[in-house]
Amino acid sequence: MLSGWRWLAAAVRAAFVNCGRRNLTPLRAWVAAPLWQRVLAGLVLGVAVGAITPGAAPAFAFLGDIFVRLIRMLVAPLVLVMIAAGVTTLGDPRRLGSLGGRTLLMFAATTAAAVSIGMAVGLLLRPGDNADLAAAAPKALGEAKSAYDQLIGIVPLNIFDSLVRGDMLAIIFFALMIGVGTLAAGSAGKPAAALLRSMSSVLLQVVRIVMEFTPFGVFALIAGAVAANGAAVFLNIGKLALAVVIGSVLQILFVHVPLVALVARLPVRRFFRGIADALTIAFSTASSSATLPVAMRVAQENLGIRRVITSTVLPLGASIGKDGTAMYVGLLSIFSLQALDITADAAMLAVIFLTAALAAFGTAPVPSASLFMLAAVLSAVGVAPEQTALIVGLVLPFDRFLDMTRTVPSASANLTVAAVIARLEGEMDNVLAPQLPVLVSEPDKGFAGSAHGNGAGK
Repeated sequence: MLSGWRWLAAAVRAAFVNCGRRNLTPLRAWVAAPLWQRVLAGLVLGVAVGAITPGAAPAFAFLGDIFVRLIRMLVAPLVLVMIAAGVTTLGDPRRLGSLGGRTLLMFAATTAAAVSIGMAVGLLLRPGDNADLAAAAPKALGEAKSAYDQLIGIVPLNIFDSLVRGDMLAIIFFALMIGVGTLAAGSAGKPAAALLRSMSSVLLQVVRIVMEFTPFGVFALIAGAVAANGAAVFLNIGKLALAVVIGSVLQILFVHVPLVALVARLPVRRFFRGIADALTIAFSTASSSATLPVAMRVAQENLGIRRVITSTVLPLGASIGKDGTAMYVGLLSIFSLQALDITADAAMLAVIFLTAALAAFGTAPVPSASLFMLAAVLSAVGVAPEQTALIVGLVLPFDRFLDMTRTVPSASANLTVAAVIARLEGEMDNVLAPQLPVLVSEPDKGFAGSAHGNGAGK
């Protein structure tokens, strides 16, 4: 730990030396540094404070609470406005079908791959062998929504109630209806389209402002997590934690990286450097919804993906693009069977695969929601609710770190799919790869022509 403090002190001294060379005050140097570097500094300091002086962590808790509230304050209005504005930039409502179909197929493919990777890691590493269930206190989760209720719930009874509750699928449905209605209105809908694009620009500027608070929020959240759980939040989860990390890395390396390099045709290293801010927020908040505002900003500014894609694909991905959750549910299902000393045959593995892949689409984009899906998967293979409660009781004390880890591949998947769809639809400005041509020529976009002309596509 002492060497870590020496490293941090050396970094601070180097920062002040650079400030002197560039005639910058420490405050200006802090603001001038890339956001991901400031967030990383907050994360490191949070770990140090939580580990060395855990009693001081509660004093900073208000910073984390404010940060999470700021992010969640933006999510519902951002999704509503950005999707509606994105639909209006399509110009032709028929493009929405092509865009939506490709997006759903891509997310379905990455989700299926994630479940397979999670199950494979579980079968190879066998993290559930010799798990101590005797010390686990049973935890009841209550009943998850049925598939029928989830499907019907997409159509909101009251959009204001859906906005208050943060019901993403209902908000997305309403936003799509507003966008399609604006296009169908023709010339009478042009003022509404302009208003939606203006509001989306304003909201993105608000996102920029909120993101300046990110390092302080991450510092407080990490310090609180480490102080509450000690080193256990990172180290004491054993083979299951290792399996989650390995599964997350494999999903990114063997699914996302090939898609970025071969389909989106972008430089892999620069792509992941460009989305570093979003991945950091995903790890610190453990929430796909909380990551959405940052993901939309980096997709437009760092990847050159036009707003017609970021405002439709990314909000949809925050609701259904759950690679991390799918991988984790597949892995945790295998872990549970091993812990309960149940031997899984081929038929049981097939049921786990299908149930986990379908359940991942309905997982709420909030921390620990995957435990509801675990109950559904285990129920499908005949595990009793009492046994499921024991598994949840064993995992729940450490679930915060596991949740933080598996949210990273979910955020990566969302931005990867957005880049792929942007390339296929010819809606990428090639910021990362100016030498590459788009794969298809851009069609006449109607409203989109004025949108791009005004910089709305950036």
